[in-house]
Amino acid sequence: MKIGIVCYPTFGGSGVVATELGLGLAKKGHNVHFITYRRPARLTSFHENVSYHEVGDADYPLFEYPPYDTKLCSKLVDVIKYESLDILHVHYAIPHATVAYLAQKIVLQETGKYIPFITTLHGTDITLVGSDSSFASPVQFGINRSDGITAVSEYLKSKTEEVFHVENDIRVVYNFIDFARFSKSNKDHFRRAIAPDGEKIIMHTSNFRAVKRADDVIRIFQKILAKTPAKLLMIGDGPERQNCENLCRSIGICNEIRFLGKQDAIEELLAVSDLFILPSGNESFGLAALEAMACEVPVISSNIGGLPEVNIQGVTGYMRDVGDIDGMAADALQILLNENNLAQFRQNALEQAKKFSIDNILPQYEAYYAEILDTVVHKPVV
Repeated sequence: MKIGIVCYPTFGGSGVVATELGLGLAKKGHNVHFITYRRPARLTSFHENVSYHEVGDADYPLFEYPPYDTKLCSKLVDVIKYESLDILHVHYAIPHATVAYLAQKIVLQETGKYIPFITTLHGTDITLVGSDSSFASPVQFGINRSDGITAVSEYLKSKTEEVFHVENDIRVVYNFIDFARFSKSNKDHFRRAIAPDGEKIIMHTSNFRAVKRADDVIRIFQKILAKTPAKLLMIGDGPERQNCENLCRSIGICNEIRFLGKQDAIEELLAVSDLFILPSGNESFGLAALEAMACEVPVISSNIGGLPEVNIQGVTGYMRDVGDIDGMAADALQILLNENNLAQFRQNALEQAKKFSIDNILPQYEAYYAEILDTVVHKPVV
């Protein structure tokens, strides 16, 4: 198949999943075309069967705000027509679903060919829109005009049906992990550099938005540190990073915390970690938790959104209510202070992560593409 993938090219979950999906499809012989305004963060080198099409800026002086939607639509039309795409797969509803619909209609009018598109819902495109009426109508329209719809968790499917009037079936296809990249490896030299005296290594990664509650990580770590020597790695960047740095300075534990910013090789840091903390106020799936578990790192998380579908209470880690810093710290110590416990949680985390292997999830997308293409062949086009 010739597949066009539209996504945001950032370190966020939707961009990561879209890119890894495209690369996985390319390895299986499909021709994949990424269409976005910047090379995706995880598209870092040449890959066979992969092409990248950049959506340029609209710098005409009339526009105070460049009309990205229009430029994206124009690029989609161009790629569909001249690369002879079979199907489009757009990730994140805003604005990709409505733009794909417009491109589909333009191509149909100009060539007589109907190109179906699938929209994958990732989370904030639904949960943020639920409280923002200015986005609701076009998002609902784009979802209902999609030829196929997927959501990354049962929670997100239910939330979408709660927030919007959805006319078509939403297929749950979970996020996935590529074990060719995310697996525990020997990085003892990293471990010695980070924790020279054998301290436990705790890790958090996010985009440091308020919803990720990164300051809770620091408060949890403070309580862990009172009971056992430890180091904390804070990975990522965003609007709350400065507040987190100020917090660690105010409570005097900055010597035990490293703010490492955005990192491409997350798996190398996970390889030396003993525990992953994700106390988010909302998570539609919890891809960061899954990446940790694939590297045999147990997870302490909130029990919100799709996280209970990934992190199994008392098996792969523990979950607590959002904001329960004392409870999360107590659970963390239960794992960290007993080496046998830690070893068992590590093994359980890996076994759970295997259920989300790309080898299990990728065929679900391939089958769904084939199903949508077959449906289109047998339905009248209007």
